Amino acid sequence: MVASVVSCLLRGLEGRLVEIQADASVGKNGFFLVGLADASVKEARERVRSAIRNSGLEFPKQRLTVNLAPAVLHKEGSGFDLAIAFITRSWRRGKPLVRGTRRL
Repeated sequence: MVASVVSCLLRGLEGRLVEIQADASVGKNGFFLVGLADASVKEARERVRSAIRNSGLEFPKQRLTVNLAPAVLHKEGSGFDLAIAFITRSWRRGKPLVRGTRRL
């Protein structure tokens, strides 16, 4: 994974760090979301794609894989949408605009 951002997941009163990693590669265009996400998180693909397009920006035309790590934590809800949109939009011409880890 080349680019990543760190977000958090709330479990009761405790917060857990979740690293959102992205990798773009050549191949058939697609947007894949992996990492023990429930249906509401997987719907983020459509919410993020729509939000990027509706803001007048172009969605990356690449094979984009977004991983929510660690895989042992069950992720649910729409709380990761901003971080997924940020990391998705950070890819330009096959290279990330952001290198390393950023905290949102």
